[in-house]
Amino acid sequence: MQGMTPATTGPATPPGQVLAVAASPAHGFSKPAQACIELLAGLGVAGDAHCGRTVQHRSRVAQDPTQPNLRQVHLLQAELFDALAPRGHRLSPGDIGENITTRGIDLLALPVDTLLHIGAQAVLRLTGLRNPCAQLDGFQPGLMAAVLGRTPDGRLVRKAGVMAVVLAGGRVQPGDTIGLVLPATPHRALERV
Repeated sequence: MQGMTPATTGPATPPGQVLAVAASPAHGFSKPAQACIELLAGLGVAGDAHCGRTVQHRSRVAQDPTQPNLRQVHLLQAELFDALAPRGHRLSPGDIGENITTRGIDLLALPVDTLLHIGAQAVLRLTGLRNPCAQLDGFQPGLMAAVLGRTPDGRLVRKAGVMAVVLAGGRVQPGDTIGLVLPATPHRALERV
């Protein structure tokens, strides 16, 4: 997305920031905004329904409850809100279930295993893309199609954010800076997880 700071290799730098944080103990769609959230290493967001070492998403639990939880934290770029507003989709942080809403980072362009250093202590490792589901249309008709696109060569583009695991815990709140550390090359593009 235009106007966003690109990722850099080497030491973490603060190219972006946390716009909002959200969590919910219930397996619902939206998550209410919070003043801060606590990230727990190897688990996710304290008190959130998706916190755990193994999968917590109900559809994944039904398939195999012993799978590792690669979706501990959902991050979404606020620039998506800006892009969807002219199309009639007015969204606020937490509306589509993300835990951390960011600004200034093109999350979708980052490779697998990128480290996000958030605030004073927290470190996340990106695992993949959020796969949009039909619940989006239940929230706002047409929203699922709005968060999907196609590249010129026909590949599907998922715009509903990225998923991560917590490597180092810590408190995260609006205004915290986010530094990036890219993994060693060759980079692997994020895929749905």
